[in-house]
Amino acid sequence: MGHHHDHDHHHHHSTNQRALLLAFLLIAAFMVVEVIGGLWTNSLALLSDAGHMLGDAAALGLSFLAVRFGAKAATPSRTFGYRRFEILAAFINGVTLLVISVYILFEAYQRLSAPPEILSGGMLVVAIIGLLVNILAAWILMRGEKDNLNVKSALLHVFGDLLGSVGAITAAILIMLFGWTWADPVASAFVAILILISGYRVTRDAIHILMEGSPEQIDVRAMQEEIAGIEGVKEVHDLHVWSISSSEHAATCHVLIDEETDDQDILRQVTERIRKYGTFERSTVQIERERQCCEERIIW
Repeated sequence: MGHHHDHDHHHHHSTNQRALLLAFLLIAAFMVVEVIGGLWTNSLALLSDAGHMLGDAAALGLSFLAVRFGAKAATPSRTFGYRRFEILAAFINGVTLLVISVYILFEAYQRLSAPPEILSGGMLVVAIIGLLVNILAAWILMRGEKDNLNVKSALLHVFGDLLGSVGAITAAILIMLFGWTWADPVASAFVAILILISGYRVTRDAIHILMEGSPEQIDVRAMQEEIAGIEGVKEVHDLHVWSISSSEHAATCHVLIDEETDDQDILRQVTERIRKYGTFERSTVQIERERQCCEERIIW
């Protein structure tokens, strides 16, 4: 069982690393093209999309390093290993999204008051290529581990960028057909709001994990009641549940049992109940008997 789990865990890391590296190379390469295109056509929609792509490239590179570091073994100074680096990287990714979206909104406001001349034909060509590149990058990332917060945050970057390309295509068509130059900053502002929402969600989830919050999908109260319902258990207290990474959780609790109850049997049952609620590779259960004082408690 242990060998199978390790093999499966290693497979997930390899898949995530490969997906993130390919997406990083793809986004970074096209970012240069989009910057040149944005300057050539004088399109804010393209330049803002290129700015977002710069954030994407940094985020994907950071995510790749996070997954790579996360695979490293635990050490005496890092007893949980480097799994938390994944959450730290996701937090930085989220904050990057927030900063980029605010900047785009500011630039869009500036341009709405004085819309500049835009080469809509060139803008349309670059935007269509950008859409295809983002679809390919999203497809690559979706083949990774979908529950991994780092892969998820990187995917949100690319989805935001994909919507940026759609906005740029729409604006280019409107400018070509009707001469509506204001469509360029409006498309940028629309995308910026979507990026803002994505950035908020990623940052919120990362902060929740960094603050040792209990995983949202786990009902801690129900877990405590289920453990307390085991025959021979008199009380469950000091139950703590938190996340090491987006896919790995940990739990600790104190269980007070009857004098006649087999502590090993209770330990096994408690561990089984905890593992029903998610991926708990680490759970620490302290068994206590009524007659024992604090100094004589048995710790397993």
